[in-house]
Amino acid sequence: MTLIRYLVLAVALLLSVAAAALDLDQAKAEGLVGEQPNGYLGVVKATSGAVELVSDINEKRRAAYERIAKQNGITLDQVSNLAGQKAIEKTPAGQYIKTPTGQWVEK
Repeated sequence: MTLIRYLVLAVALLLSVAAAALDLDQAKAEGLVGEQPNGYLGVVKATSGAVELVSDINEKRRAAYERIAKQNGITLDQVSNLAGQKAIEKTPAGQYIKTPTGQWVEK
């Protein structure tokens, strides 16, 4: 009987961790993260979930930007800056973007 209790507790713990995990759309909607001109996501309001999310997404973006740069014979900065410009253009009203001067503003 105690094994079943431990299994139920473990499943409940896993579900609560999954429910607490922040996704990108939710983080943007809550004003925790925003798009930057350099093509990477930035932390607007620091929470452990937001910082972890930004780190994870930026790692994936960098890998994608490197692949695109290599395929097209251009620099990583060229790819990331173009991606940043496009991401900012696509950001809906009410979400945060970073200006070229480094200020977070609500679009």
